[in-house]
Amino acid sequence: MVVKVMIKRKIKEGKAREVFALLNKFRSDAMNQRGYISGETLINHDDPMEILVVSMWQGMENWLKWKENPERLANERLLEKWLEGPTIYVSYVYSTHYAQFAKKI
Repeated sequence: MVVKVMIKRKIKEGKAREVFALLNKFRSDAMNQRGYISGETLINHDDPMEILVVSMWQGMENWLKWKENPERLANERLLEKWLEGPTIYVSYVYSTHYAQFAKKI
């Protein structure tokens, strides 16, 4: 099952350079993880301090393994000092798997 993960962050004023440097490291490291498919970084048109990282993974277990990776968590802690609030994570699966989830509802 393919999973898309939305990661929303609000950058502190004047810290974009530091944040984007670390986000590039995250993506570079993620590309070497099992199940990683792709990723992109979007900047909110109306609020350029708000960014959304969208990554695609083959299977939720691969994403969760990477999310809890100690190196990634260490980088996440570095990133937090340049953010206005907590990082928000939301995971979605493709609708072709709807029947599987509909049974759980």
